[in-house]
This record gives sequence, C-alpha cells and structure tokens, in this order.
Amino acid sequence: MFARWKVEICCGSLLDVMTASRFPIDRIELNSALELGGLTPTIAELRHARGCTDLPIMCMDRPRTAGFCYDSTELEVMSEDAEILLEHGADGIVFGALNPDHTVNEEFIRHMTRMIHEAGKTAVFHRAFDETRDPDEACRTLISCGVDRILTSGQEETVLKGGELVHHLIQTYGNEIEILPGCGINADNVQEVLQKTGSDQFHMTAKSMRMDTLPYAAVDAKNLNAVYQKLNSRREQKHPSLTGEDQAMLENDRYEEEEEPYDDEERR
Repeated sequence: MFARWKVEICCGSLLDVMTASRFPIDRIELNSALELGGLTPTIAELRHARGCTDLPIMCMDRPRTAGFCYDSTELEVMSEDAEILLEHGADGIVFGALNPDHTVNEEFIRHMTRMIHEAGKTAVFHRAFDETRDPDEACRTLISCGVDRILTSGQEETVLKGGELVHHLIQTYGNEIEILPGCGINADNVQEVLQKTGSDQFHMTAKSMRMDTLPYAAVDAKNLNAVYQKLNSRREQKHPSLTGEDQAMLENDRYEEEEEPYDDEERR
C-alpha cells in the first residue's frame, strides 16, 4: 500500500493482527509464539483474524521450534495443518522442510505446493532457506517445485548483514520467484535494507517484548509508526508527498502510549 514497497507484518496473536491492520500494510503472516520464532497458529486465531481484516493472511505451518528436519509424523501433521488452515481462510501457507544434509526436502515441498496451489493460494518457503547448504541450489529447487515466494535473511543473523546475498537472489531469480527480505528490520535500518537488497517488499514483526508472568513478543504500534515515517521520508526524496488516506493516517494517528517494552530488539 505504500506505492513502492509491499510490507508484510509478522503477527503472533489476534491483537497483533488488529494492531498491524491499522497501518497501510499489504499482508499479514499469522503465527503463534513469536518468541520461539513463530509456530502454527490456532484455527480460532485464524478465524478471528479473518473476521477483523480483509488483508491477505499467510499462515505459518511449523509444528515445533529448533530446526527444520522433520520425521514422517511431523510432516503428516504439517500437511494436515495446511489443509485445515486453507479450509478456514488462509490466503497462503508459510512452510519449509530440509533433509539432514541441509538440502530442500523436495518431495514434501512439491506435495505442499501442489496442495496449496490446488486451493488457489500462495506457497511461501520460510527461513529454513537460511539453513540450506547452498542458497543457489535451494532457490533453483524451490523454483522447480513451484514455490511462489522465499522469506530469507540472506543466511545471516539479520537481513542487513545478509543483504548482499538477498540482492544476488533477487537479481538472479527474481523473475521466477519472489524473494522476501526479513529478520531484524526496524526504523533505524529499513532504508539501508531496501537500498542494499534492491527489494520492493519486506517482512518484519515491529515487535517489542511485553511482560506477563514471563516476557512475550507482540507487534508494537510505535515501532510500526516509526518505520512508516522512515519510509515516507525515503519516498519523499524521490517522489511528491503522500496524498490521501495513507498520509492522513500517518499524520493524524500517532497511537496511544504503549507499556514500556521489556526488550525492543527486533529478531525476526
């Protein structure tokens, strides 16, 4: 919605979806447990999210934390989860699976992509890509499987550090598959990330850590607002000021004060 850049917000709860939807974003990635890197959301969460926004919702399909080498039982659960999520309104499935040698589990990815496409939805390979042994080999495999988009940090801790690889992937394979930069994007570096990668889209959580009995991650409106202010200033360097609904939102809706964050570091 920001004319030049598509923005996907990673949400870990219904409240996150409601917060993110107040901004001119383009997509939501719905998860549970952002503090664990994002796991499969519940059906109830998806149904409520679907009821409060018309934005495309990409649902994470990840059965557990840690790595991405799954046994046959876990793969069966992932396949069934994807089917159920699609039946309940998911616009796409975000998934990934690797072999023990850190190559793409091609058989499973083909199966999942075929099922997702038969439902008329989008197949997204998540940051399991960043653990593959050869990013070019992995990208070619995912293209052959028909995957629509890859979420990646360029095989580094943050996409700012991995920006050169992301740029290479976009330049080399961007006509065959979408490359979505993500991980560690915030107001302080969003302009540099976009410049370094040459991407026309990005993925971020804009999270802060909140405190209940223990800390948990949540989308923070203040962080999102700061990112959009930076995007607006970058856009104004080359284009006239924003007009219409997007500009009015950014100028007039500064959002209520949030509780003090436990840890404002962006790590997804």
